[in-house]
Amino acid sequence: MASFNSKWSLIFFLIVCSMTFFHQAMADYYSTPLTFKAMPWKQAYATFYGDESASETMGGACGYGNLFNSGYGTATAALSTVLFSNGYSCGQCFQIMCVKSKFCYKGYTTITATNLCPPNWSQDSNHGGWCNPPRQHFDMSKPAFMKIAQWKAGIVPVAYRRVPCVKKGGIKFALQGNGYWLLVYVMNVAGGGDVASMWVKGSNTGWMSMSHNWGASYQAFATLSGQTLSFKLTSYTSHETIIAYNVAPSNWRVGMTYQANVNFH
Repeated sequence: MASFNSKWSLIFFLIVCSMTFFHQAMADYYSTPLTFKAMPWKQAYATFYGDESASETMGGACGYGNLFNSGYGTATAALSTVLFSNGYSCGQCFQIMCVKSKFCYKGYTTITATNLCPPNWSQDSNHGGWCNPPRQHFDMSKPAFMKIAQWKAGIVPVAYRRVPCVKKGGIKFALQGNGYWLLVYVMNVAGGGDVASMWVKGSNTGWMSMSHNWGASYQAFATLSGQTLSFKLTSYTSHETIIAYNVAPSNWRVGMTYQANVNFH
């Protein structure tokens, strides 16, 4: 009988140890942030569009609207199709420096991806069709381009790398849509700067998966008016998942932007 009790005591001890280890591992998984770090340098080319006011860069395929109001300013660029990744690259941050050109300035500038530079199949990829696949190309705002090269160069070879996006405060959510359709533009994203997937939760609902609309926007076909809104997001690059609880109050309105108190690392 003593042997029987000793056997079950050992089994119980092993179960308790296993559960303790499992819970500690899960706690470490959720409590340790996945910090995005700078990536290796690569080669590409850069041009510019618009003038010194950068007025032509406002709006763009990512859906950030007025880039001054949304916090991106003139330090922006449109990405070629290969780099744009169907809009999942929206919000990513890059360091860019001019290389191997007599028009280069020393140093680099940091830009945010806010637009798509579409292909121009009527022109050769090496003569005007700069954003044609498979070219890696940055069509920068003129103020950003003028920080790395003389504007008269037109096009210059560059070295570039992904870097962490440094932002003030939490992620911002600009709400559009109607009573049956919620469209959310995600801005001011730190870390990798990008979003791979997103969920929304009303105060009277469970978590609902949102589909990628285009650029930095996600949508849900649901009736969420009169409910406090929370959002869950996963980074496209780092795969970190964060939850922004109670971002928009129950009296939220279309056309308004609400800011969370959390952001990616």
